[in-house]
Amino acid sequence: MPRSAEPPGAGAEEQGPGGLRVTARREGPVRVVSVQGELDRDTADTLRAALAGPGEEDERRIVVDLAGLRFCDSTGLNLLLRARQDTEADGVRLELAGARGVVARLFEITGADTVLRIHPDLDAALGTAGPASESVADPT
Repeated sequence: MPRSAEPPGAGAEEQGPGGLRVTARREGPVRVVSVQGELDRDTADTLRAALAGPGEEDERRIVVDLAGLRFCDSTGLNLLLRARQDTEADGVRLELAGARGVVARLFEITGADTVLRIHPDLDAALGTAGPASESVADPT
């Protein structure tokens, strides 16, 4: 994913079309991008911009918190898969957290849950919930 010149600020929030809200913040070497609303063809650019911004020098992971995401279509799924490839090419690991309902089902029926690292929730992704509560599909 091409990197823009503007880094995502701590607590930066963007409200996209269709009610998609994306918030980016730092948790040590991790960029946390929280997504709320519906991710589809009309709203994908808001998330794309949050994932494309250059990270801090010590950034090693981007965790996309999907707990507030109510819907995701194939455009959103492809965006996440492409972002995973692009960030890994930059030496940064993209991980997802908190996928629920129809979003979790989309990852399951498409097999994306075997390619994407998906944590049950943000605490598990950040390692604050303890090892017993983390179940992660990790193909590597």
